[in-house]
Amino acid sequence: MTNDIRNLLAARILLLDGGFGTMVQGYGLDEADYRGERFRDWNVQLKGCNDLLALTRPDTVREIHEKYLQAGADIITTDSFNA
Repeated sequence: MTNDIRNLLAARILLLDGGFGTMVQGYGLDEADYRGERFRDWNVQLKGCNDLLALTRPDTVREIHEKYLQAGADIITTDSFNA
């Protein structure tokens, strides 16, 4: 895989995806979305901890990554800003 990336970089500029958190804000998720079933009974506020969405709203994470790919991104970063 490393050689594939190097070959692509030698041929052209690769585009990285954009801000994940900014995209999440556009979805208007609430506390329940961040908690999901797994963290339903936690006694602290979880809204804003976007890393949890990989566990509680994988559909949203996948959709955001797909939007960046559709927009022309070549490289998608993981949803682990705070992890």
